[in-house]
Amino acid sequence: MKNEQSTFFSTYEIAYLAMTVAACVVGRMLFQFIPNIQPMTAIFLILTYQLGVSRGLVVNVLSLLITNLYMGMGIWTISQILSFSVVIGCMGLLCRWPTFRKKRSLQVIFSVLAGFLYGLVIAMIDVQIYGMPQFWPYYLAGLYFDLLHGLGNGMFYFLLAPIFQQLFYHIKKKA
Repeated sequence: MKNEQSTFFSTYEIAYLAMTVAACVVGRMLFQFIPNIQPMTAIFLILTYQLGVSRGLVVNVLSLLITNLYMGMGIWTISQILSFSVVIGCMGLLCRWPTFRKKRSLQVIFSVLAGFLYGLVIAMIDVQIYGMPQFWPYYLAGLYFDLLHGLGNGMFYFLLAPIFQQLFYHIKKKA
């Protein structure tokens, strides 16, 4: 019975995930005036580190759908969901490495690199969706925004990881 429960979300966990989605939505809306600096990516990474890839993906999809209802929904929403999903998947793989799990400095470094990974993936998808003739000029034009995204991720991960670790401790304890 314990194994069956681990694959489904408990009511308690759904409440925490809903609060996490709310934190992502509010954080993205609060920092929208600063290009590519917002806590959403860091929260996805922290959540994936603490509770796993499936929870990170659920919060990713819900957060993007809700924020894009406010900020503008379009075909780019699919690009964003897919790009964040790649970043979350990479975090999930790194979390299997014991050294990565023990060292917050490695997690912060990955959160910075995640800004560049997100930019690379979204550029690859956008070039296909919009039928752009060349990838590299488009990708290189966005590197400055990827740098801002990465630096913001590192800052937010460093600040928010201890807070979310305490919040998610209760979920893990009940599981």
